[in-house]
Amino acid sequence: MAAAVDDGRARREIVEAADGLFYAHGVNAVGMDAVRERAGFPLKRIYKLFPSKEDLVIAVLEHRSRMWNEGITRAERGSADPVARLLAVFDFLAAWFREDGFRGCAFINAYGELGPGSTRVARAVREQKASFRVHVADLVGRIGGSPALAAQLVLLAEGAQTTAAIAGSPEAADVARGAALTLIEADTGASRTA
Repeated sequence: MAAAVDDGRARREIVEAADGLFYAHGVNAVGMDAVRERAGFPLKRIYKLFPSKEDLVIAVLEHRSRMWNEGITRAERGSADPVARLLAVFDFLAAWFREDGFRGCAFINAYGELGPGSTRVARAVREQKASFRVHVADLVGRIGGSPALAAQLVLLAEGAQTTAAIAGSPEAADVARGAALTLIEADTGASRTA
């Protein structure tokens, strides 16, 4: 039955299965047999689409990057106010941290497990983090903030992810949001109550 599934759909289903397993258990702890079992495709088909486990990890990180970008976009969509859009990043984090099964940032987790030994994984993680920095810098530019403010806000968001995962504290996003507002006010000179 799985053989009748086109390659595009099979890739999506395999990536989603691997993503769930890698995120819940870690990349190194999950063998390709577990991916086969969860995805429902023979190993031969999986290896045809992903010649190595590293190829599958890269595809999962690309999937996670799309999920992240879509989540941030949805969170920002509700407001035309540029400061509210910037703070929506932290609102997105707050909702994510409260999801069942939250285990921190998949990119940080993958880098911690594989980054030192895989230049491809390290590059994928760095690209995602750089993309987020550019996005935040764009939002900060719209409020007349400085490049230093953008860097500080990115650091707050990244730190909140790590704190929430390690401490099991979803409130880290709320604390980071409050700190972000303080930094925005200090940098731009505008007093806000967002």
